[in-house]
Amino acid sequence: MIYILLLFVLFLIGIPICFSLGLVSLGGIVAGGYPLTVVIQRLFTGADSTALIAIPLFILAGGLMVQGGISKRIVDFADALIGHLPSGLALVSILACMFFAAITGSAIAATAAIGGIMMPIMEKKGYENTFSAPLIACGGSIGPIIPPSIPLLLYGTMAGVSVGKLFIGGFIPGIIMGVGLMILSYFIGKKRHYVGRETRASMKEILSTGKDAILALIMPIIIIGGILSGVFTATESGAIACAYALILGIFVYRELKLKDLFGLFVDCAKSTGQVLLVVACASLFTWIITVAQVPQMVSSFLSATISNKYVLLLVINIVLLIAGTFIDTTSALVIFTPLFLPLVQSMGIDLIHFGLVMAVNLTIGMCTPPLGVCLFVAGSIGRVSLKEQMKDLLPMLGVLLIVLIIITYIPGTVTLLPNLVG
Repeated sequence: MIYILLLFVLFLIGIPICFSLGLVSLGGIVAGGYPLTVVIQRLFTGADSTALIAIPLFILAGGLMVQGGISKRIVDFADALIGHLPSGLALVSILACMFFAAITGSAIAATAAIGGIMMPIMEKKGYENTFSAPLIACGGSIGPIIPPSIPLLLYGTMAGVSVGKLFIGGFIPGIIMGVGLMILSYFIGKKRHYVGRETRASMKEILSTGKDAILALIMPIIIIGGILSGVFTATESGAIACAYALILGIFVYRELKLKDLFGLFVDCAKSTGQVLLVVACASLFTWIITVAQVPQMVSSFLSATISNKYVLLLVINIVLLIAGTFIDTTSALVIFTPLFLPLVQSMGIDLIHFGLVMAVNLTIGMCTPPLGVCLFVAGSIGRVSLKEQMKDLLPMLGVLLIVLIIITYIPGTVTLLPNLVG
């Protein structure tokens, strides 16, 4: 357990995640007398996975969609559907985040893209930025739940379970998260007299905006359908998504220029490098804790003290919620998956169900202080501090925690759709 403690000490003193993982692992290898060639072998092996090729592809596809003018079309369609309701702009923001999640799978991208469009409009309509910023941050956290999802792809690779089924399992939890936030926004909006558009959209406007957005919104259907039908793998689906995004951006919407591609490729390379460096160092860390039998010790300890799988899930939720407040989603996944997986399997917990429980836990961390990266993104757009967001953030986090409890203790909310498709 000394490795885990050292790791968290390094986190707390501000050493970057990947270097913390590498330093602790290197110390364990030297202390254990293992050859240093293990470092190179495990770093290479950790990143040398065909499934991980999908990460840069999905990151690039998301960038192409954002640059190609998808965000505005999604917002316009959401506004036509529900913008006339009380707190209409807040409801539009959440619905747009859900639509956008089905395209990019990124919480940060959804927060930045939808926040950049909606928050100036909401401010003009009298919505306080101290409400709008945490709302869009929490809405953005739906990004990694509704497929496609990089965290679910990583978990599926490490746990050896179907990425396609994980993707399908994310639909219901993601929808419940969005609906919960919309219900809360509706009642807050009625109390504060927040309004949306003055008149209800005509059927002609709904059909027109829907026509503009439909090509973007069918992308997840193409991805999931292709994976399940066996036309292409989860990895290949990333390439399909990139090709589809290029065609839409350049030839259909005509907002993506060839001169924009170089910048997108550079941004994609930077983001991919950050993720894969963490994955590679985490592979080394996983090896050293496995050799030291840390997962077995954790499993034995929890097995001796916990005999009920529901209590186990409660403990895991608490650990992950705390970890998610100061560790990013990717790092937390690669650290805790090998720790909890043996025990979860021994308790007979469905691995698809557990993957979504982990993902929802850790995405809540993306809008929870002090790390709360989505809060900082939305706050920078709305020019409000983290402290100023706290009052309205707390009930929103309460909604997300209720959703977490629902999917934790009603496994069918996750497993229903994967079981239906076989």
